[in-house]
Amino acid sequence: MDLPQPTTPAGKAGLAALLDHPEHAVVALDFDGTLAPIVADPTEARADPGAVAALARLAPRVDAVVIVTGRPAAAAVEYGGFAGVPGLGHLVVLGHYGLERWDAATGKIHAPDVPPGVAAVRAELPGTLAALGLTETAWIEDKGSAVAVHTRRAPDPQAAFEALRTPLADLAAAHHLAYEPGRYVIELRPPGMDKGQALRGFVAERGAGAVLFGGDDLGDLAAFDAVEHLRGEGVAGVTLCSASAEVRELAERADVVVPGPPGVAQFLTALADALDR
Repeated sequence: MDLPQPTTPAGKAGLAALLDHPEHAVVALDFDGTLAPIVADPTEARADPGAVAALARLAPRVDAVVIVTGRPAAAAVEYGGFAGVPGLGHLVVLGHYGLERWDAATGKIHAPDVPPGVAAVRAELPGTLAALGLTETAWIEDKGSAVAVHTRRAPDPQAAFEALRTPLADLAAAHHLAYEPGRYVIELRPPGMDKGQALRGFVAERGAGAVLFGGDDLGDLAAFDAVEHLRGEGVAGVTLCSASAEVRELAERADVVVPGPPGVAQFLTALADALDR
């Protein structure tokens, strides 16, 4: 297939810079909803095999490929099937919005201690769900350095999501945690880090001249902001949206919009084809 083209002048310049000098480019991607389809049980999420194959082709051609995710780094590596893939020997996974880091070159994870606020929220959440009558329909995901509550399994996911908004925002504030809503999920995590900061830090570390970031959910807007900020500093940038009916904000801002993880896999494959020519 032909490589989908950006619809914005800045996006066109960013893609052109990536294609002209891939050795100075960073390709950065979210995991859930971007590389992996959204599923009812997050532990069953798996990366699209076509996307992994395309990344394995891209990684030797670009300066770096990095996964920026809210998941623990170890979970993203496992569910992505990234470890030991030929071509991905220098892949980096920034988990927990950059609080954790896994490097394929070493196979090691660097992670901070869990903040006390996360432990407190972990203890209080079951009581909060019980008080709302959501014990049987909302699901708590313990991410180690963060805690998320999913409502996708509920009979009415949106109603359960809305019922949780204020109580979980209050709980986050009480324990000095960040409150991050997403696609039928609300995450409570340590403040001071988001995908935008993680992306900017990685691009600065690599000294990249171009960056592409692909995402699908509200938490990815910070990375879109980072791409726009980097453009102002002279780094060419492209934003890619893995579109869904559940979140429209990213599609409204993206340079390139594709239909979900299958579309991302096709885009990455077309990008690899273009660099092979």
